[in-house]
This record gives sequence, C-alpha cells and structure tokens, in this order.
Amino acid sequence: MFPGRSALCEHAPVAVDRIAVIGGGIAGASAAHHLAEANPGVDVFLLEAEPHLAYHTTGRSAALLLENYGTPANRALCTAGLPFLREPPDGLVDAPLLTHRRVLHVGGPDQGGAIEQMLAEGQLATTPSVEVGADEAVRLFPLLRRERIERGILEPDGADIDVGALHQAFIRGFRRAGGRIAVATRVDAARPDGDGWRLDTTDGDVLADLVVNAAGAWGDVVARGAGVEPIGLQPLRRTAFMVNGPGVDTTGWAFTADVEHAWYMRDDGEQMLCSLANETPSEPCDAKPEELEVALAIERINEATTLGIRSVNSAWAGLRTFAPDRSIVIGPDPDHPTFIWCVGQGGTGIQTSPGAGRLVADLAFGGGPSSYFADVDLDLPGLLPDRLPGRGGL
Repeated sequence: MFPGRSALCEHAPVAVDRIAVIGGGIAGASAAHHLAEANPGVDVFLLEAEPHLAYHTTGRSAALLLENYGTPANRALCTAGLPFLREPPDGLVDAPLLTHRRVLHVGGPDQGGAIEQMLAEGQLATTPSVEVGADEAVRLFPLLRRERIERGILEPDGADIDVGALHQAFIRGFRRAGGRIAVATRVDAARPDGDGWRLDTTDGDVLADLVVNAAGAWGDVVARGAGVEPIGLQPLRRTAFMVNGPGVDTTGWAFTADVEHAWYMRDDGEQMLCSLANETPSEPCDAKPEELEVALAIERINEATTLGIRSVNSAWAGLRTFAPDRSIVIGPDPDHPTFIWCVGQGGTGIQTSPGAGRLVADLAFGGGPSSYFADVDLDLPGLLPDRLPGRGGL
C-alpha cells in the first residue's frame, strides 16, 4: 500500500506561497484545481504555451470512461475519480459529464488468448466485464460481419466523457479558488532560486516555490530545461477520422473495437468516428493525421464491418504520451522534490484526471494520499517517479 508519510515528507519545502503548473491540458487543469482548492491562500499559477488551453491532446480526445483499461495503477486512479465524474461538485458543470455507452471488444477464432486476458482483467472493475456471443455482439453493433466474430467482451457500464465540459469544470473550480491563468506563455527554462524556482517564460520571469510539470508530450523537454533528469517519456501518435454513418438510427450502439486494438469505431451523430488505434512514435509536436494510417484503418474496418467506407469527411491526430512502464508518473522528483511530475497519462488521461489531480495535491507538500483514495487499492509506488530506471528504480 502507501509508503510511510515520513518518507514523502523528508524533503518537503518549509513554506509554499506560490505554485506554477506548467501545461493547460486536462492534467494541468485538474492539478491546478485541486492544488488551489486544497491550499487556500497559496497563489497557484497555470502556464500554457499555446494561445488556448487544451489545444493539443485534450482537445482532440474522443474520451471514453472505461475502468478496464490501462495499467493497474492507472485503473485505481480512474476508480478513485468516479465520484467526481458522476456527481461533480456544485457549480462546476452545466450538464452531466457522462453519457452511458456500452463498450464492446470483439475477436475472431485466432484471438482467444487476447479475449481471455481482457476478460480476466475486467473482473477487477467496479462493474465487471462479461463475455457475449457473436449474435449478441452483432446486436450491440449491427455493422459487424457475423462470420468474422467468435467471441466478444462487453463493458456494460462505460460512458462517453464530455471532455470540454470536464476541462472547463477544473478551470471553473480553479478560478473560483483564486487561481490565475496565463496563455501564450511558454516556459523555456527554469533554475533554482533559493528554496524555489525562477521560470524563464516568453512573458518574463515567474517565481514559484513548487513547479508542477503537466506538460504532456513536452514533459521531458520541460524537465531538461529545469536541469531535472528526464524520465523517458514517449509520445505516440494516434490518427482518427470521421466518415458517413450507415444512414439508420444508431442510438444505443456500443463503442466497438478489435480486442487486439487493430481498430475502433463509434457513432457520432450522423457520422462514425473511426481509428486505427495506432501508436506511432513521435517527437513532441502539433500532430497531424497520416494518410497511410487512415487508409489502413479503412481497410481493417471494411473487412470487419459492412459500413463500406469510401471517403473521409475529416481527420486529425493527437499524441498519447507514455512512461516506459505505461503507468502515469505523479509525485516529487527524487532529486528535486519541489519539482512535481504529472505526466505519462497515455490513453487514460481524461478518465484518470480527477484522481490524478487530487494525488498531485496530496503529494506536492510532502504528504501521503488522502482519504480520497481510501476505497481503492492505490499502487502509489507504481506511480511515483523514483520507480523508473535511472530515477531510483531498477
């Protein structure tokens, strides 16, 4: 379970008056919200390099709530944040954040091993996964070719997440707690300044007692600029696109994916959102869709379904960034304890954001996880940065 509180408090700062959070996506917004809410009187400053918040991955995510996804450490963060997603604090949202959607994974005769593994992992979710037959799979997603399916797995309690509304909820809470935001303010470097930091930004110097690195794909870039050892983040590009739908009422259709992540698709109004579910290594950048990835996705989806895609209405790409072990990295840097990591969300950043932001706030001042995590099996050592090779890990 949790390490002793004293182990986390060993290098806690004597006093914290100002916190700088770098990155205005979902990770930074959640961290800033929880830090400001938990520490009245502390000046929390959110810095975003782009002219608008949530410009990159957050703003391009077709987010799904799926407890049975990601590493065990990430799943625990997701579970801890479910109350926030289901019943957000008063005054932060104008409509529900979640819309129920069943999630279906399908496999053919040669994919039995992947089915068994996913089914076993899904038993740990709040609502366990269940196996369905081919006929039921086709009922849940009528475009499937029945002859290509042998088994399916249903996640009955999934949901679409309103990403924009969730991000805005964190920003509303942050502003309500007195937080400040600066956009078009890139952090080029940071250097120690007494017990804290002096950040060199495109809008002048910023002083902070604590720095929270929530820079997504640029997390290691920010660390290097601060003289902090990078942790080996790898951005992976994913391309998605929209095509015409089948021309029938798709209400209630499941989000459907190949069990080995060869493709996925779901209805989106009169269109269908499709993806190769690819993970193509990339440098941190403003990701663009690749024609070959779109073409391969169309080929696979046309083989698996009767949709018969012939053209694409729009396409985009985003970067999903992973640590070497694919778990999120949260907590003080082992060599620079006033430099707090919140990176490596991979494909779980939206659904884990309430729990991740709260854990940042719990650990930033040297404490341990709060009662927020009392009902989940939180693998804290599996989230702290010192688990990684070269940072204290093996």
